[in-house]
Amino acid sequence: MSRFIEGQDRSQVTLLPECLDDSIAEDNTVRVVDAFISELDMVALGFEGATPAATGRPSYHPAAMLKIYLYGYLNRIASSRRLERECQRNVELMWLTGRLSPDFKTIADFRRDNSAGIRNVCRRFVTLCRDLKLFSQALVAIDGSKFKAVNSRDCNFTNGKIDKRQQQIEESIQRYLSALETADRTQSVDLEAKTVRLQDKIVRLRQQMRELDGVREEIKTQPDGQISRTDPDARSMATSAKGSGMVAYNVQVAVDAKHHLIVAHEVTNIGSDKAQLSPMAQAAREAMGKKRLRALADRGYFSGNQIKACADVGIAVLLPSQRHPMPRQRGVSTKRTSSISRKTTNTSAQPDRGRSSV
Repeated sequence: MSRFIEGQDRSQVTLLPECLDDSIAEDNTVRVVDAFISELDMVALGFEGATPAATGRPSYHPAAMLKIYLYGYLNRIASSRRLERECQRNVELMWLTGRLSPDFKTIADFRRDNSAGIRNVCRRFVTLCRDLKLFSQALVAIDGSKFKAVNSRDCNFTNGKIDKRQQQIEESIQRYLSALETADRTQSVDLEAKTVRLQDKIVRLRQQMRELDGVREEIKTQPDGQISRTDPDARSMATSAKGSGMVAYNVQVAVDAKHHLIVAHEVTNIGSDKAQLSPMAQAAREAMGKKRLRALADRGYFSGNQIKACADVGIAVLLPSQRHPMPRQRGVSTKRTSSISRKTTNTSAQPDRGRSSV
């Protein structure tokens, strides 16, 4: 007999099948998700398809799709294709949905078509937390994060990017024209084929120049001077690393300091956080139902107008001030002066050993 723990035979037939509920512990998170969503009024929250049609093929209930979406959010599964696979093999999702396995497009369409309903569910959850007295401390932390958009950097245009790209195209055209002149002066076997190939490249580059001129005219109508082709709402933003900008969204979040619950969130396409302090603090105060609130933020939110706007509505803000360079006299370095003074002091304290005293 083997000294290892052995599993059951895959072909073993059981007369009394195991209950799926036995595989889910009493303190499992999916039980909380199931209890919360089961009590929601999907019609009042604005979910599409909550009232079934009298004809046609039956659809999935929005509550079942919402359970899949929230389960993926809690377990960091954002892909609709991965959620489709998890519905077929994950015991927790089988228990949560009753062994339903919608395809990835159904999951993606639900997420796309019910954004307003999902936001209402977030508000309902914050209200539930407030009723349970989880927001006992009127203290929140506010921060933002850059979420990369579908739009690539090559499909985002500004006046500076267009100028740089057109300069590169002009240099390429000049290089190809020089190559054509060189080819005309030489007698080569493949001269005709090379000439045709270079002329085609010049035609395509000039076409790109005309397209960039059209994009420049479109930029003039944009208030922020940017255009994103694939994801129109995304904007080019700077990140903490030097020279590593990305086309993204700025997601603002206010989190309860005691239980780390998200009480307010907002998605913007403004790269800076300076104008987000007061709106997020007021949204958090309204969601928590507090008259007064303390808000914590980092140095990127420092703005005199935003701090005053918070103080006017009874919100105390705690954040570090921006760094300012130390005042120094023009042309004089503090570090160099201190080192020179130390050197002078040491020199004056010791006798000159290189010279003989008279």
